[in-house]
Amino acid sequence: MCTSVASEQQILAVGCSRGVVELYDLAENTRHIRTISLYDWGYSVEDTGPVACISWTPDNCALAVGWKFRGLTVWSVSGCRLMCTIRQTGSNSASSPMVKPSALKFEPLMGGTSHIQWDDNGYKLFAVEESLSERVLAFSFAKCCPNRGLSGTTYSHQVLYGEDRILLVQPDDADELKILHLNVPISYISQNWPVLHVVASNDGMYLAVAGSHGLVLYDLRNKRWRFFGDVTQEQKIQCKGLLWMRKIVIVCNYVESSNTYELLFFPRYHLDYSSLLYRKQLLGRPIVMDVFQDYILVTYSPFDVHIYHVVVSGELSPASNPVLKLSTLRELSIMSPKSPPVSMRFIPEQNDKGALTEDTHGFSDLLSQQPSRCLILRTNGELSVLDMDDGHEHTLTNSIELFWVTCSQFEEKGSLIKEVSWLDYGHRGMQVWYPSHGADRFKQEDFLQLDPELEFDREVYPLGLLPNVGVVVGVSQRMSFSTAEFPCFEPSPQAQTILHCLLRHLLQRDKIEEALLLANLSAEKPHFSHCLEWLLFTVFDADISRPSASKNQASQKVDSPKKSLLEKTCDLLRNFPEYMDVVVSVARKTDGRHWADLFSAAGRSTEMFEECFQQRWYRTAACYILVIAKLEGPAVSQYCALRLLQATLDESLYELAGELVRFLLRSGRDFENATSDSEKLSPRFLGYFLFRSPYKRQSSDLKRAPC
Repeated sequence: MCTSVASEQQILAVGCSRGVVELYDLAENTRHIRTISLYDWGYSVEDTGPVACISWTPDNCALAVGWKFRGLTVWSVSGCRLMCTIRQTGSNSASSPMVKPSALKFEPLMGGTSHIQWDDNGYKLFAVEESLSERVLAFSFAKCCPNRGLSGTTYSHQVLYGEDRILLVQPDDADELKILHLNVPISYISQNWPVLHVVASNDGMYLAVAGSHGLVLYDLRNKRWRFFGDVTQEQKIQCKGLLWMRKIVIVCNYVESSNTYELLFFPRYHLDYSSLLYRKQLLGRPIVMDVFQDYILVTYSPFDVHIYHVVVSGELSPASNPVLKLSTLRELSIMSPKSPPVSMRFIPEQNDKGALTEDTHGFSDLLSQQPSRCLILRTNGELSVLDMDDGHEHTLTNSIELFWVTCSQFEEKGSLIKEVSWLDYGHRGMQVWYPSHGADRFKQEDFLQLDPELEFDREVYPLGLLPNVGVVVGVSQRMSFSTAEFPCFEPSPQAQTILHCLLRHLLQRDKIEEALLLANLSAEKPHFSHCLEWLLFTVFDADISRPSASKNQASQKVDSPKKSLLEKTCDLLRNFPEYMDVVVSVARKTDGRHWADLFSAAGRSTEMFEECFQQRWYRTAACYILVIAKLEGPAVSQYCALRLLQATLDESLYELAGELVRFLLRSGRDFENATSDSEKLSPRFLGYFLFRSPYKRQSSDLKRAPC
């Protein structure tokens, strides 16, 4: 048995002889939090042995676990598997009988792990193998922008950063996510190693990067770095946090000579004290900062919140002489027995039209314009909302690791997530929160609506959002093998759509036109057809999962003009050519006993078959034959199959014709004696039709798809 404590979060990790790690909350009488293990990935204690060593990262956000017999894994505090040296179970894994014994050398720490240790900055993990104690292995890591502490949230770009480089996640011309490696200039990083802070500007045009001293800016459009011209000025800055306020970069600077903290406001066009717009002395060491439009939030320990307002007179350009004024709008001192905050973010009002550009409306107008609420994430993972008008705090959920405030953050044309208040990520995965307009905004059922139906892979760690695509961007480990002794570990970007959640939310609120507009904006995006299918499936699954009593009550309201959510969903999907494929694919994923409910909302199966037949979408039409057999009877399905058989023969689609012949033979011989839908059609028949039908069709479906 071994132990390790995350001092900041007060979490005790206990490595057990049965190969698992138990996490306990020391702040709550050693309450058990969760169990972390490789069981879900197919490995037991017989494969890995007992836990031999545990080491938390310096920021307490992740822990490394080594096993006595085999392997090393790094987990986030919420249980996301960030890195693993053990090859995944399967045909190519080291544990598979198909792998030659000589290939085992390509897996690091195959002989077990005896010791592990992070470096001071958490960029490298050092490990000693149980059977080769004379050799130390070093694994390099990149960090995500932490979305906590004194640095702002990067909404416009998803960024990872290593000790000497930036890893920028962005879509390519085909909308596939790629990682761009951006090396920090050697002239800067050699004197100020390592990279400590990275934040992208709101417009996505600049990156601010800070090492041990000073900072540099990178112009993403022109691909140029901007430095301090005077190195002595650069060395006077010890950056503890970075924020962007439009075209101004705000540096939280620690002044070592006086042991004080200050905010420095630099225009992005010139890094020099001669262009410094403002210097604000802080009352002490800040623990949390945030910015929204013209408002800055600074929080001191234990929980003193200060809100500032910024007004800039004149144009921010080298040719003008801009003047920045900063005024204090609000000071709050909150007494709370809870754990300290690690992140606070303004919650903009949904009707917020923008900040004031001129100080002409008086102090009271500034108070009415500023955000009156903020989200608080505490060290113990509790997420809550603070009303800064009266100091009331409302707890939302717990076990949260990250969150992103999205409302009013993405105003550009084509943003798909304006209906979302925020998203959070933790032990339960990704959760989407929607605004509500109840009379009591802090009443749980009126305040927010939570959508838990956003599945997220436990090997994918979320980085942020791509608003124009409507996806959550994450990163996972990818291992590539070569003739070298060890594999190459590299981050691989992943995308998880939230479009189906947004569409369902709009339909639930009867915002039909808004849902159609959102869907049209997304029609050319990747995975659009999958989103439609997932939307219909989740709505239909919820419909058939309702208790029978509520169904009976709903069926009695025949005269009610209001449509069900399932009917509204089908009405929405009819506007898109993927509709026929989506409906039959959802039917395949559900019990045939419920097909009548689905097609009562989606349309009669014979009519949908006829539409596909007339459009010459023969593969999709074939998918409907099984549904017709269930709902309309064998005679109708055989008639449809014969018509389709003749058409496929005319177009030389012989493989499809062969499957239809097999169906007709089986249907005529066994249909009445079949006891289940699975016996009526061969698995190959189902798989061929349901998985080979393309979503993006041409005018006809005559080309024979490769097997």
